[in-house]
Amino acid sequence: MIRNLVIAAALLTPFAAQAQELPTAPYLPLTLATQAADAALQACVAEGHNVSVAIVARDGATKVLLKADNSGPHTGSSAEGKAFTSAAMGRDTAGLAEFISTAPANAGLRDMDARMVIQAGGLPIRIGKALVGGIGVGGAPSGDIDTGCAVAGLKAIGAAE
Repeated sequence: MIRNLVIAAALLTPFAAQAQELPTAPYLPLTLATQAADAALQACVAEGHNVSVAIVARDGATKVLLKADNSGPHTGSSAEGKAFTSAAMGRDTAGLAEFISTAPANAGLRDMDARMVIQAGGLPIRIGKALVGGIGVGGAPSGDIDTGCAVAGLKAIGAAE
């Protein structure tokens, strides 16, 4: 009897596994990431700013990093850090910096992860309501300019809020 049950279980298990659906999650396709990064870079270059633009996936992994000709050596890591922070926190880095400055008890957020850069120029990327990544721009003379270029990248893929 037990032997028959073991054999039946062994034979039917693959069918039970097939019947279950795997979870699905939205993601940022490389084509959209590249399109957003290029649009952001071109927006800044058109204003005379040699910046870097980074796009990270929801898990923080860099999908695209573009550096304008003559951009500073620090701009790539700045852009990646801003993009990482926006993807990790699901919010814009300028708003996060203000949140920390107005509530000093939250200053510990700066030390959560060494990859975080909490300065203006990083925005979350949402497709519909799903957070799928972050965009970061670094190297313009102000964070407001970095943010404006990031917005241009989001608009290019229909992800601007």
